[in-house]
Amino acid sequence: MIDVNKIYCGDHLGIMNRLDDSSIDLVVTSPPYGSMRDYKGYVFDFENVAKSLYRVVKQGGVAVWVMKDQVVNGNKILDSFRQCLYFQSIGFNVYDVMIYSKASGSIPHANRYRDAFEYMFVFSKGKPKTVNLITDRQNKYGGTSTYGKITVREKNGLLTTRKKTDVAILGTRYNIWEYATGNGNTTSDKYAFKHPAMFPEKLAADHIKSWSNEGDLVLDPMCGSGTTLKMAKTLKRNFIGIDCSQEYCDIAQRRVDEVPTSLF
Repeated sequence: MIDVNKIYCGDHLGIMNRLDDSSIDLVVTSPPYGSMRDYKGYVFDFENVAKSLYRVVKQGGVAVWVMKDQVVNGNKILDSFRQCLYFQSIGFNVYDVMIYSKASGSIPHANRYRDAFEYMFVFSKGKPKTVNLITDRQNKYGGTSTYGKITVREKNGLLTTRKKTDVAILGTRYNIWEYATGNGNTTSDKYAFKHPAMFPEKLAADHIKSWSNEGDLVLDPMCGSGTTLKMAKTLKRNFIGIDCSQEYCDIAQRRVDEVPTSLF
């Protein structure tokens, strides 16, 4: 076992091999997207990373895999689906397939609709032990009651009228999450943009809130600029970060260190 609340720079698999079996409550990470970004020459051994994650995640633990497909010679390579199916083949349940929608899309392509989303695959090792669904969606009819308006098709095919129901002001959010990105939105840590591909701090925070509790252990085995680690510490979770780039580890360490210790 390696120490928690630390960032380790080096080979992902070598460091993950030092983790105990079934020791991680939650993984929130984003792998390299084909050859879309230069990650200091790192070669991504996807299958062994996936197997290692299955070994270290606890029964009931969750792994969130944020993924986007690269276009090569006009053809989407669909690594996202291949990787999702591989996680399923080694024992993970595909608990949900979620969408990370960007409030503003990428630079437009002359012959395609603007690219404005990524996948967020939520894998679970068995039934998730922690599910804290975020309830912040404004219900159109919140504060009212329904009676005799909604019918339900029963198993025998007959329609029955639902009983009177009070509609909550806020409902559980849908599985498409939209975030503003870019300077001042992804993070306020301007120095962190030295990393070429960050996801928003709020995205990491929302998954950490959803699938873990205070004191749980969160892993990001490709932690890059440290977004997952920063939000884990902010939300009073323990964390372990791994990255092969010393430059990115230094950025991640700075971001973690700047979280007030009074929060943890």
